[in-house]
Amino acid sequence: MKSSVKKGDEVVVIAGSSKGMRGKVLAVFPKKERVIVEGANIRKHHERKSEKNPEGAIVERESSIHISNVMSAGRFDAKKAKKA
Repeated sequence: MKSSVKKGDEVVVIAGSSKGMRGKVLAVFPKKERVIVEGANIRKHHERKSEKNPEGAIVERESSIHISNVMSAGRFDAKKAKKA
C-alpha cells in the first residue's frame, strides 16, 4: 500500500487515545502499515538490570500507530478551514 506520510512529515493523530495530538513522523513501517509519531502513543517499557542500568528502569517511549489513524497536518488544517 502506498503511504501518504513520510518520515519527517508533521501529522495529526485523528483516532485513538492520542487523538488531536500533533507531531513529527519518526519512522514509517510500510509492510505493517504503521508509523511512530513523536509524543503520541506513549508506552512504558521495563528494562532489565545491566551495567548501564544497575537497578533496571521503566522507560517511556513512543509506540507505533496504524497509518489510517494519522493525517498530514496540512490536509487536516485545510479540512478544518473548509468546515468553518
